[in-house]
Amino acid sequence: MFETVLKALLEGFGKSLEIFALTLLGALPLGLIISFGSMSKFAPLKVVTRAVVWVVRGTPLMLQLIIFFYGPGLIFGTNIWGIGSQGRFIAVIVAFVLNYACYFSEIYRGGIEGISRGQYEAGQVLGMNKSQVFFRIVLPQVVKRIIPPMSNEIITLVKDTSLARIIGVYEIIYFGEKFIKSDGIIWPLFFTGVFYLLFSGVLTLLFGYIEKKLNYYHN
Repeated sequence: MFETVLKALLEGFGKSLEIFALTLLGALPLGLIISFGSMSKFAPLKVVTRAVVWVVRGTPLMLQLIIFFYGPGLIFGTNIWGIGSQGRFIAVIVAFVLNYACYFSEIYRGGIEGISRGQYEAGQVLGMNKSQVFFRIVLPQVVKRIIPPMSNEIITLVKDTSLARIIGVYEIIYFGEKFIKSDGIIWPLFFTGVFYLLFSGVLTLLFGYIEKKLNYYHN
């Protein structure tokens, strides 16, 4: 029984890891793009971007998953995600990426706006253009500033992957809960907590190491 449980939990954990990795891969760069939109001097773009961020951050991820998956079919009469488990997985990734990109965008925005104008002016005095100033001077300092809040959001993402089962994507908690219904045993569900704790612990150590490596920025 233990081997059967472990195999099922590892399968579910693999799916959780896949959701986690793909969400970060999409949300980190998208969040930076959204932050530029929310800081834009072009008023319509700024208003629309901030409105989208407000809606996404102000509603539960669970609700967004349900709307993203079922909404297109109910509104337009067609399933844009495709059929079967692959379609459900795509809907999950899109919803997760948009949700976390909006959260990340506010962290990016706070980090960028926290850099003094003198940093930009100093770069321009050295003959750099705006892109060079941002990527060579501003961005490294922003990364240092945003590591603590970003690490909190990323660790939250680890736990939020469990919401994928709402629309039938079978991650680790689904398999842990499955044994309660099929075999009447609860200990596999407690084992899922061990997986989450270990994964969160590894990330905590990783971000702690990154913070120490970036300590040469003292602003």
